[in-house]
Amino acid sequence: MGGFFFMTSRARQDGIHDLPEPGWVDSVEALDALCEEIADVDEVAIDTEADSYYSYREKICLIQISAKGKDWLVDPLAGFDISRVGELLADPTKCKLFHDGEYDVLLFQRQYGFTMENLYDTRAAEATLGSEAPGLGAVLAERFGIELDKSLQRSDWGKRPLTDKQIAYARLDTRFLSELRREQTQELERRGLMQVLEGECRRLEAIRTEWPEFNPDGWAKLKGARALDPRARRNARELFILRDRLARERDQACFRVFSNQAVIEIARRAPETEKQLSDVQGVSWGIVRRIGGDILDALDDADELEPIREMPPKPLKEGEVVLDEAGGELQDRLKSWRREEAERAGYDASLVLHRLSMARIAREQPKSADAIGQIEGVQTWQAEVHGEALAEVVRNFKADESSGRWKPRRRRRR
Repeated sequence: MGGFFFMTSRARQDGIHDLPEPGWVDSVEALDALCEEIADVDEVAIDTEADSYYSYREKICLIQISAKGKDWLVDPLAGFDISRVGELLADPTKCKLFHDGEYDVLLFQRQYGFTMENLYDTRAAEATLGSEAPGLGAVLAERFGIELDKSLQRSDWGKRPLTDKQIAYARLDTRFLSELRREQTQELERRGLMQVLEGECRRLEAIRTEWPEFNPDGWAKLKGARALDPRARRNARELFILRDRLARERDQACFRVFSNQAVIEIARRAPETEKQLSDVQGVSWGIVRRIGGDILDALDDADELEPIREMPPKPLKEGEVVLDEAGGELQDRLKSWRREEAERAGYDASLVLHRLSMARIAREQPKSADAIGQIEGVQTWQAEVHGEALAEVVRNFKADESSGRWKPRRRRRR
């Protein structure tokens, strides 16, 4: 990606401040020009900035692209057709470099329906190589002596115009990924770990998702919810529903309406006046002035409802598998096996076997290596390397279950 990357670490760090301005892409014509300029490259580094801390439904506010030693910032908020970005992501002839790209994949899927082909994740590569600090800032500091300013991670990327500091921050997230990939692939190939990384990258490419629907029982997963009495639980549910409605109407992140802690504390104390409400931890007078009446109305509505005497099950995460008690016990044994295998292999346990694949094995209980390979999400290399060991864990559990060495003790929700 150009001579800039072969400077010494000190010169390279200094050179960050002397980079040419990134290209600004805010029209179909500018995007067409960018795509034409990179038409002959075989790899493109990509990142996104979103507004998850500010809007009700997070959206991509900026797309960073680096290739051929140049950087571009694509502004999807300018209101033009960015379908050519989708074509780029789906182009199998170009390797797309991401660092910790799962969130980017999810956003591209949910917002635009874009899919990925030929993805390489530099964070996953670092984890495969055994790094205990695979974040981009730590990796670039260790490998290249480059210190990145990460203070803008929670910046409001939905505001325009972007500041000079935001622009400088954003373009560096992709600037070094090509050189990073070259170093990583040499190490991965030398250590015979390329198949591990490729399996994780194929998993990311296969993600298909939509926006999650609001669950009115989501209050049950808030910290402190299970300590509430039945009447306070009823209050918490109504407050949780109110907060979501207000956040949606105002296009705000839910926690900016009032915090999770405030949901629990208001529910527990059940204030009857605005003064009492202002005394609740996490509730400012600003909140009382803006929505105090709505909160008190929600508590009045809750008084008309039956107390919640049994806690609802915690909402399942996307793709999460429901298990009975036997499945839960087998999953625990599979976790123990995975942890030991990860320690032996020297890389993250999620790369040995993803949690969703492990849960599906616990549910289906396949007894052979071939059957393990048929489980959704199990990579070919995982079935080849670990299939027999996984099947043995299943067979041993089934033997313990049949002989009575393991017996159900309590009902598991999942």
